[in-house]
Amino acid sequence: MGKGDKKTRRGKIVMGSYGVRRPRKNATTNAIAVTEKISAKKIAKKAVK
Repeated sequence: MGKGDKKTRRGKIVMGSYGVRRPRKNATTNAIAVTEKISAKKIAKKAVK
């Protein structure tokens, strides 16, 4: 178990892959927050006009 093991977190970091042990939850939540901000700005601009 270590750097060569595909099932461990360390192994996934070394290989550069993702999965159950190393999810991408931060990237997806940040992307959702950014799109919500953009859509909120568009709605605000339409309301001003």
